[in-house]
Amino acid sequence: MDDFLVPEISEPVGIVLGTEDSTPLAFWVGVAEGSYLQLDDSVLVETGVPGRGAVRISGLVQEVRARHEGLTLDSDVFLVDKGVLPAGIAQAARVVATRFEPEIFVPPLPGQPALRARGKDRDEALYLDQIDRRLAGGLSRDGEPFFLDLDFLDGSRGAHINISGISGVATKTTYALFLLYSLFHSEVLGSYRTNTKAIVFNVKGEDLLHLDKPNARLIDDEKSRAEYDRLGLPAGPFESVGLWAPVAAGAGDHAIPDTGGRKKGVRAYYWTIKEFIREGYLKFLFAEAENERSQIADLVARVESFLDREAQDDPEHDATVTIDGQLIGDFDQLVEFIIAELDNEGSPWRGRMAEGTIAAFQRRLESARFRVGHLIWGRRAENPGAHRIDWNAAQVTVIDIHNLHDRAKRFVTGVVIKKLFEHKERQGQRLPLTFLVLDELNRYAPRDGWSPIKEVLLDVAERGRSLGMILIGAEQTASEVERRVIANSAFRVVGRLDTAEAERSEYGFMPAVTRARAAILKPGSMILQQPHVPIPMQIRFPFPSWATREEEVPSEDNEEKAFERFITD
Repeated sequence: MDDFLVPEISEPVGIVLGTEDSTPLAFWVGVAEGSYLQLDDSVLVETGVPGRGAVRISGLVQEVRARHEGLTLDSDVFLVDKGVLPAGIAQAARVVATRFEPEIFVPPLPGQPALRARGKDRDEALYLDQIDRRLAGGLSRDGEPFFLDLDFLDGSRGAHINISGISGVATKTTYALFLLYSLFHSEVLGSYRTNTKAIVFNVKGEDLLHLDKPNARLIDDEKSRAEYDRLGLPAGPFESVGLWAPVAAGAGDHAIPDTGGRKKGVRAYYWTIKEFIREGYLKFLFAEAENERSQIADLVARVESFLDREAQDDPEHDATVTIDGQLIGDFDQLVEFIIAELDNEGSPWRGRMAEGTIAAFQRRLESARFRVGHLIWGRRAENPGAHRIDWNAAQVTVIDIHNLHDRAKRFVTGVVIKKLFEHKERQGQRLPLTFLVLDELNRYAPRDGWSPIKEVLLDVAERGRSLGMILIGAEQTASEVERRVIANSAFRVVGRLDTAEAERSEYGFMPAVTRARAAILKPGSMILQQPHVPIPMQIRFPFPSWATREEEVPSEDNEEKAFERFITD
């Protein structure tokens, strides 16, 4: 049967078994000859309750089995195959109850008919009938659309999404982008769609620098295009994209984006000495997770305070400052000034810090000079405003950090998230929304230790809901991420998992059989837990209709044709 021609009327598939216990939480269905049930199918059984009338019990298939009946030895199967022993094949499915209408918790009785839920019955089983603001989340295993409740994503009743899975196989970032695509290319956000923004960090290759281009592989892929149509989405690239890459080291006085494959349409970003001091960005040069008893954080805060207090704006240049009459014209001069102050035993900048703490601070500051210095400009900054990341200029802003050293990645990520959070605080209202897509979440919000980025991300996780700042975080291992970040995520999504990782307590929301399935998921398939549905479901999402790498960008000759094809459809 065609995946996209699913009947709207529920169809009989078997009856409730009497050889297995039937409870209000779970029951077994014997599958009739000529029928089948697969994992995640929706099942409906009606049972009568004396004095209360009929109760509709809906559930999802969590386990399916098949066996010969009447045999005792394993080797008997060969005799059955030869026709020596008579035996019948019996199939049965274990159904976990998801909903009772009305809410009378009774078990279905043996012998009662079981239906594969379709149409309205399926919506009822999955609580889709109670979702007023539907966000396309993918397709269920039977090819039917599956929706997320936007109320639990936009902060109305909950917020945040967490995605886990093995790198390169789980397609975590691709699914996060699919959700953004659903948001920005449907009517679910209503009048707020135009002003809703998303900031995405590109951490692997230049894959995300082509979101504004159609995917050449989808132009003639009718099946994938039909899946978009079934979800009520157009098939094409992101409509509004801003691309930012770090300024190339050694670029001289010209800010050139540090990209390899794509130059056109990409803007270089950097910060100025003045911004670095006034905004308190020093802390993000020390963004590795620290022992909470470490004094380095105290020394960083002390130096930041003295810098802001002692620095005077340079009247001749908007990007620089003077301290004690000395011009700080570039990052090297700033580092040298700080080190000199800390070397001076009589300087108040030192406070009562131990020599070991000061030495550790200076070593890491010297390292930052080499790794991060090219991102902080002084007198050579001719037009700083043109190179300040502007997430209001487009719906989706991609910030490339993949070429940066780990220390520089942390710096850029910390600075952007801090500025974004402060921006939302100043707005003082939830709408319009801002989505933050951050991969490698365990790097920035690790379970153990403290860091300034972790502190900001905890604020986002715990207070972002009321501010309309929504975190879509992804990581290989949820067990290595700060618990409060995970706990505040209304939606949990899992791609393929390492078997050992799947046994960690962070995946306790998945039944044992679902954990086992997570180890064999194919790319494009995810297990999704959302607040309405009491058990997680396996879904899949269509192949990206935007280019995910340079090879998928249509040639210049075909690009116009591709756009026309997408628009026409």
